[in-house]
Amino acid sequence: MNILVTGAKGFVGRNLVENLKTIQDGRNKTRPNLCIDKIYEYDIDNKEEELYEFCSDCDFVFNLAGVNRPKNPEGFQSGNFGFASMLLDTLKKHNNTCPVMISSSIQATLIGRYDGEYGRSKKAGEDLFFEYGQRNDVKVLVYRFPNLVGKWVRPNYNSFVATMCYNTANDLPVTINDESTELELLFIDDLIDEMLDCLEGREHHCEFDGIDTVLKKDGKYCAAPVTHKVTLGHIKECLDSFRTQPQTLIIPEIPNGSFEKKLYSMYLSYLPEEKAAFDLKMNVDDRGSFTELIKTLNCGQVSVNISKPGITKGQHWHNSKWEFFIVVSGHGLIQERKIRTDEVIEFEVSGDKIQAVHMLPGYTHNIINLSDTENLVTVMWANEQFNSDKPDTFFEKV
Repeated sequence: MNILVTGAKGFVGRNLVENLKTIQDGRNKTRPNLCIDKIYEYDIDNKEEELYEFCSDCDFVFNLAGVNRPKNPEGFQSGNFGFASMLLDTLKKHNNTCPVMISSSIQATLIGRYDGEYGRSKKAGEDLFFEYGQRNDVKVLVYRFPNLVGKWVRPNYNSFVATMCYNTANDLPVTINDESTELELLFIDDLIDEMLDCLEGREHHCEFDGIDTVLKKDGKYCAAPVTHKVTLGHIKECLDSFRTQPQTLIIPEIPNGSFEKKLYSMYLSYLPEEKAAFDLKMNVDDRGSFTELIKTLNCGQVSVNISKPGITKGQHWHNSKWEFFIVVSGHGLIQERKIRTDEVIEFEVSGDKIQAVHMLPGYTHNIINLSDTENLVTVMWANEQFNSDKPDTFFEKV
């Protein structure tokens, strides 16, 4: 399959092309039924002769080209409707009846604040494609995108969410007039999944109830099925928690598929180089060191313990706290004794065979570095964050 992507250097185009390349060269195994031979990239700096050549050989067209900030209102029609006309005329010259996808906008509904020149140009483009499809018996997929977000969105341009992410990551102020304002956001990775579905003939169809998308198998339009409706206030709250993570070490709640998980990835894409790494507080003494790595709100924390040769650490027990000790380097011995008994269990551990060992509640435990020369490095997970007001930790030798 040969694929033509117009607007290939734009936000959606860049993400689409890079993902198509991973399928083309076999790095992406999630689409075993897709075979991509050529990817034709067309943008404003290409020559019309190239478009002519591409249209003669393509098996699918993603028309992502367009303008959203022209120098004058007339630029909407020439940049959106005008190019769409040229593209379809070129396909017709080659009698190429391959499927064509067009990226429109929710503003094409021309409802309320969306009634403007940009929306009219997008609506004209939609009508042109629908007419082209009917006259030439061509499959046409028209997508009305809501607010598009994700990595590589240009801040301070046409995405306030991108600007919020960029400013927060770079310690710049974020001004919100009304935190209750709700946005419908479509993350680029979810859109790319839908666009790959298009190539497999599994696109999702819809109709519109005003500006609301209603998925419908025989719908006139198409839509990515996963979007998120969130307020500006919630976005700001999330971003503030992301910004303070190097200080608090707390990883926010990011369930699989959640808005928060996707926003965190987007936020990280704007981090400046000097913030891509940060120091951790090492608690160092003559026995070695102990360093907290990350904390979670509901699933405890992870730390790393380094014991010098011959050193014994621990010698304490907990009522309800429990831990995993995972030795990743060195050679050691973990001992656990049930309180009020002489019952001791032992685990010889080594970075050569990594194991996770439970520190059982009600058992006093230690960890001994058996080496005379090497440090013992142990990753430790506890089921709760350390609370100095209620440490649940009591000294007692094994």
